[in-house]
Amino acid sequence: MDKIILASNSPRRKELLEQVGIDFEVKAASVDEITSQTLPQKVVEELSYIKARAVVQNNPGRIILAADTVVAFDGQILGKPKDEEDALRMLQSLSGRSHYVYTGVTLIDEDNTCTTFHECTEVKMYENNDDLLRRYIATGEPMDKAGAYGIQGKGAILVEKINGDYNNVVGLPVSRIFKLLFTKYRL
Repeated sequence: MDKIILASNSPRRKELLEQVGIDFEVKAASVDEITSQTLPQKVVEELSYIKARAVVQNNPGRIILAADTVVAFDGQILGKPKDEEDALRMLQSLSGRSHYVYTGVTLIDEDNTCTTFHECTEVKMYENNDDLLRRYIATGEPMDKAGAYGIQGKGAILVEKINGDYNNVVGLPVSRIFKLLFTKYRL
């Protein structure tokens, strides 16, 4: 039963849902990701809501799941790097320090009831020298990742520890979502 629609083309989100056995269909939201919010938790909540609303209009009677993830450091949101130098700058600033990964999630059910929340995970990076960072950047992996690293890939070598949900850093707090789907929707 494909009652759930994942409003995202993210291969990582798709893998996480498959990993825990959630049946779903992918229908990515085609929206401008623009928000007036500035706090990371509000940014991700609003963007996930915008994505979910865009998909629910053409899919009545389905549960829509949308998400948005950002990396926040020193009061700023770090997006995807523009180029290799931007990736190096981001990774240098994160080196030896902690930052936060926020994922906003919106679920809209068959009755148009909306649930929106965010999850936050603290990530501490090792002190990483420029040679290691350039070597990592040369893999190409950081170029499509917020904060210029992927914890689930080669970027794992940069991370010293996390405090919170690992899957949230990957892009979806799948345990919390599963519990909500199980308890509220009996899926």
